[in-house]
Amino acid sequence: MPWVLVFQRLGIAILTLLIVSFAVFVATELLPGDVAEILLGQAATPDAVAGLREAMGLDKPALLRFLGWLLGFFHGDLGISYVNNIPVADLVGGRLLSSLKLAGITTVISVPVALGLGIGAAMWRGSWFDRIVSILTISVISVPEFMVATLSVLIFAVWLGWLPALSYGAAEVTSFGALLKAYAMPVITLSFVISAQMIRMTRAAVIETINTPYVEMALLKGASRKRMVLKHALPNALGPIANAVALSLSYLVGGVIIVETIFNYPGVAKLMVDAVSTRDLPLIQSCALIFCVSYLLLITLADLIAILSNPRLRR
Repeated sequence: MPWVLVFQRLGIAILTLLIVSFAVFVATELLPGDVAEILLGQAATPDAVAGLREAMGLDKPALLRFLGWLLGFFHGDLGISYVNNIPVADLVGGRLLSSLKLAGITTVISVPVALGLGIGAAMWRGSWFDRIVSILTISVISVPEFMVATLSVLIFAVWLGWLPALSYGAAEVTSFGALLKAYAMPVITLSFVISAQMIRMTRAAVIETINTPYVEMALLKGASRKRMVLKHALPNALGPIANAVALSLSYLVGGVIIVETIFNYPGVAKLMVDAVSTRDLPLIQSCALIFCVSYLLLITLADLIAILSNPRLRR
């Protein structure tokens, strides 16, 4: 029954989210230093530090603070920022929109290109096109994203002078040209990294389906290679391709931290990096859990597509 598997995947996702939220809370609690001492400075008296800890609720047991934070998160209450003394939701709201905009533009550009190249490489396996695509993808995968970002800055900002070295997101977007300048560098870096992974996984999924007996039978009956791939192999490779896309896009969750930091992009990742330097625990926990929720949504959605696209499970 497909719906049994669907509910199982949803249950696993919820359980994983609970475990990850606990791990995020423990990791932030293990950060060195005392928040109250950092906020008050080295000249603060012990009484002042104790009073601030009590006002911030840091004197309560860790388990009670974790449960209160988790319940508040699911109710939309992310707590109060220790440093800015304003609701975390107000800080995260605009930054989250900027990060989603960056991820959306990257997805719109990278997914069609990666799927087209991956399916084409599988369709003409062993040809010069397949070899060129394989060499390029392996070369890009071998280079870390911070190196891709640095090379992008050197080439497009320093040597050619076409694009600014820093991106300020929506603050500069007043025209299409401004949109290109604001998002070109981060999108180029992220698209290079996630497209390479997506191309290789898509190519492998389509080739595995092409090697099945029913697809080979279609080829023996006179079907062209294009028809064999697009009509017979591709629909049955939808599940693995969805997983390939989800796994590649989930890289945005981690890769965007480096990209936003290098290009000074005003997103959630940059906000979390700044929060770590000031030990703003509610802000760190909320940003980290947002990344975890995004990753789980992508992976769970891919699992559901794989289940519902399987003809045997549908029957």
